[in-house]
Amino acid sequence: MLQAIVNAFKLPDLRRKLLFTFSMLILFRFIAHVPVPGVNQTALTNLFQGNTLLGMLDLFSGGAMTSFSIAAMGVYPYITASIIMQLLVPIIPKLDEMAKEGESGRMRINQITHWLTVPLAALQGYGTASLLAGGNPPIISNFGLSGDRFVPTLAIIASMTAGTILLVWMGELITENGIGNGVSIIIFGGIVARLPEMVFRSVFAEQNYAAMVVFIILGLLTVAAIVVVQEAQRRIPVQYAKRVRGIRVQGGGSTHIPLRVNSAGMIPLIFAMSIMLFPGYIATFFQGSSNEIVSGIAGFVVRNLGTTSVLYSAFYFLLVVGFTFFYTMVIFQQQHLAENLQKYGGFIPGIRPGKPTEQFLDRILYRITWLGALFLGAVAILPFLTQSLSATLVLSSTGLLIVVGVVLDTMKQLEAQLLMRHYEGFIK
Repeated sequence: MLQAIVNAFKLPDLRRKLLFTFSMLILFRFIAHVPVPGVNQTALTNLFQGNTLLGMLDLFSGGAMTSFSIAAMGVYPYITASIIMQLLVPIIPKLDEMAKEGESGRMRINQITHWLTVPLAALQGYGTASLLAGGNPPIISNFGLSGDRFVPTLAIIASMTAGTILLVWMGELITENGIGNGVSIIIFGGIVARLPEMVFRSVFAEQNYAAMVVFIILGLLTVAAIVVVQEAQRRIPVQYAKRVRGIRVQGGGSTHIPLRVNSAGMIPLIFAMSIMLFPGYIATFFQGSSNEIVSGIAGFVVRNLGTTSVLYSAFYFLLVVGFTFFYTMVIFQQQHLAENLQKYGGFIPGIRPGKPTEQFLDRILYRITWLGALFLGAVAILPFLTQSLSATLVLSSTGLLIVVGVVLDTMKQLEAQLLMRHYEGFIK
């Protein structure tokens, strides 16, 4: 593998792509430390030190939340917009027609996704800033939509929205001029950037060497399991009939349909985490309320729906399993595999084309998705199982899935580039 990377740097065009990707990641890290105007950094640091929920969110932002920078939301509004569009395509006939138009249709849907990102980013930025402004002491002063507060508030929302759009644009540049999926690499860079600080605090601040060893072992085993499940697939054989045109026989042959065990990827974890974190995240800002009833309810929610509670882990597991089936079936229905097979003269041996083929594929996908769903659920509650090891080391399941997925995808793309130039790539 190391030799393959050396071979990639020997090629001028691949070296340029890799250096461009690295330079975009470095620029992203600089942007992640540009704070929005009017932030009380001392109060913000104290809030994150005493809140595990916010610490988890900070992990995915690459430390941008602790400084409340213009990149605090990362590219997650764009991810949300993409998920919304994927769910709307089979529901809205006009979008479904666009998806079937090929490359031009996909470009139009992608353009709509970018437009949808702007209001989602502004809405998320306002919600996050308003919650922080309501703290005691307030982390963002002079925040509101009335009087002399309007302009400072507009500046905060505009800067956070611009930060998200800037990161999405950088991701598109990486996709076009670099290696790998740009948006995924931006998320990858944010997660990996927090690892050295976590390790440093655990080893030198807590001096918890035993926890460090266990953390590394569990991390390696989890990564190995993720790789196996991510790459696992059920291959459905497909035969193509021969066509006679004049005196020539065309077509024929056989191939297979790869049905992945985990077709949903990390999306179910993002869905479930968003739902589970929201109540506890809101409740933390009402614990110090002067109203005893409000503070009591907020304390109950934090205790029972915090990331360290058994109830949180149980609900999280069930939500991940449910969303895995839901998202897998939605994506699978959009592919129209049975219809496309029949259109191009393909068939599964022993299965009639059309509706029987669709039912057969649905049944196979449903069975293998159980393994992927249960695995994602187990990985999702991994932080709960490892939380007793260290106060600073958090084995984030979603983070591991993102990191492993991005590395695998980037390696495959680099492998394809090297094979085109007659190198051995990552085979050896």
